Amino acid sequence: MPKRNWSRDELIVTFNLYCKLPFSKIHYTNPKIKELSNLIGRTPSAVALKLVNFARLDPELQKRNISGMKHGSKGEKIIWNEFHNNWEELSYESELLFAQFKNETIEKTADIETEDLPPEGKERESLVKTRVNQSFFRKTILASYDNRCCITGISIPELLIASHIVPWSVDEKNRMNPKNGLCLNALHDKAFDIGFITVTPDYIIKISEELIQSIKTQIDVYFIPFHNSKITLPQSFLPDQEFLDYHYTEIFRK
Repeated sequence: MPKRNWSRDELIVTFNLYCKLPFSKIHYTNPKIKELSNLIGRTPSAVALKLVNFARLDPELQKRNISGMKHGSKGEKIIWNEFHNNWEELSYESELLFAQFKNETIEKTADIETEDLPPEGKERESLVKTRVNQSFFRKTILASYDNRCCITGISIPELLIASHIVPWSVDEKNRMNPKNGLCLNALHDKAFDIGFITVTPDYIIKISEELIQSIKTQIDVYFIPFHNSKITLPQSFLPDQEFLDYHYTEIFRK
């Protein structure tokens, strides 16, 4: 039986899964890999290998000497570049394709809230796309940090936020870029958002002098111990130093 080439749609949904899985969980026995293999008619081993081949293109994983097949395929690089050149559109396209493979609505596949949405029309479509992309961004960031706050190590998903480094409202192009995200617990996400804490371009946590001066003894434990320590770096999608520099210079309350 002749070997079947991977289609663009198959590569896109596989990269979608690559974004949502910690690298350490890429294995043919993973239920999510088994699910995708059934959807696209591939073996779990073939899907796992394709995921590892995407990983070989990740600069952060390259530094850890992680590699897939030596040369991989041209298609993997094309899809990698498409996502990195337009996260906004490719994130949504990948979610839409995933829904089509599952024969479900994108709202169901992405597991987004819909009760407050208009019943139909362009406004609904726009809101659905935004929520689908926000869901994708969250899953990607949490997977990159293996579902742990990069400051405290808290690993309760319900308390974790996919925090934008450069705010959503400031940089439309990089709203969906995983390198513009940090996994933070809800308290430190709020402090980061208003500039009470920051992460420098060399990944060092800084606490605002304004916060230090106003802090009460009973909450010292939540901030002071982390001052000048290094965040836990993600398995993939290392925060972009330019984004961190923007937060440090423009938002942080020095």
